[in-house]
Amino acid sequence: MSTGPARWIMHLDMDAFYAAVEQRDNPALRGLPVVVGAQPGGRGVVATCSYEARRFGIHSAMPIHEAHRRCPDAVYLRPRMAHYLEVARHIRAVMATCTPVVEPISIDEAFLDVSGLGHLVGPPETIGAQIKAAIRAAVDLTASVGIGPNRLVAKIASDFGKPDGLVVVPPEQVLDFLGGQPVGILRGVGRRTLPILQRLGLRTVADLRRLSLTQLQAQVGSRAAASLYQQARGIASDRVSERAARRSLSKETTFGVDVADSGVLRDTLRTLAAEVAAAARQETIAGRTVTLKIRFCGFETHTRQRRLPRHSDDARTLFAAAWSLYEAGHWQGKPVRLIGLGIADLGAPEPVQPDLFDGAAERPADNDRERRLTVAVDRIHARFGVGALHRGLSAADPVDPVDPARGRDDTPERPK
Repeated sequence: MSTGPARWIMHLDMDAFYAAVEQRDNPALRGLPVVVGAQPGGRGVVATCSYEARRFGIHSAMPIHEAHRRCPDAVYLRPRMAHYLEVARHIRAVMATCTPVVEPISIDEAFLDVSGLGHLVGPPETIGAQIKAAIRAAVDLTASVGIGPNRLVAKIASDFGKPDGLVVVPPEQVLDFLGGQPVGILRGVGRRTLPILQRLGLRTVADLRRLSLTQLQAQVGSRAAASLYQQARGIASDRVSERAARRSLSKETTFGVDVADSGVLRDTLRTLAAEVAAAARQETIAGRTVTLKIRFCGFETHTRQRRLPRHSDDARTLFAAAWSLYEAGHWQGKPVRLIGLGIADLGAPEPVQPDLFDGAAERPADNDRERRLTVAVDRIHARFGVGALHRGLSAADPVDPVDPARGRDDTPERPK
């Protein structure tokens, strides 16, 4: 007789997180289409939107002008990243009270190992309901939860139940559950692979199982075939680990339509720099290496890196380095599918050391004042939104003011 699965893995995903926070904070917005990101009339993209807005076909990473065309009466708000990060910390604190093994994936989702909690809490349905209720009580927001024997099944289950869902897939039901899912739900099935599978008449995961590994290899290559073959049969990792020391921090945006306008790319990259910098300050880390990631049509992808003189968590510094990498690539006018910015070689933020032979060097007092000003701006943005205050620049500074209000998708491939 079976004693039940050895592993229960939970995937928890907050519903339309940024937009949901805004609707929570302003009850007048509840039930209305809310779009968080760029402002209509400008450049930039949708960061995320409420489920009411999604009924109009609006989704993450959509150009803001297209979102406005589809729903001009929506409420368009600028992101408050510092505020969202603060809410996320409360949510993670709730997760930690439920199980000691929590692996954050992004600001609004995580994997949890809930194996062995049955004798303390109850069956998986009870565990999932309990954590959803605890999050609702703590931050007045809804989460979708999927629970299964591994990470793949848990994540697909949480997506399947959105919004405010709770889906448990026992091991004996995995094949039936996956079989009815569209083949595009599997990892690695994107713009290039999906048409290949569709031409073969493979619409669902069950259809995909009809192909042998050799047949799959002939169509998509050895590496992709091995992954799809295993996923279609519900084979995936069941390991969840507390996040080790972070090696890098990055954000990226995938555009719904390829973008060649350098102004849009510049604004988007500036937004990414602001978000990476804000997240770095929240974790008290800074980066010494700035990475630019850019993807064109046909999945042609390039990465470029620049090493900074010192560790930095300053958005203007990160943006300046990334934009110079873009310009050095001579990609102007080439349509871009995805653009991202990251930092690596992480360490503590470094004070600027004055050059004794440069009378114009920044003094320690000036550096300390700059740090305190940055912290103050973060707090104002968290409370009142990023539109409440903007940093000015000297005439000699070539970098535009950082305005993280232009929007991007924290999980660009799939709207929350």
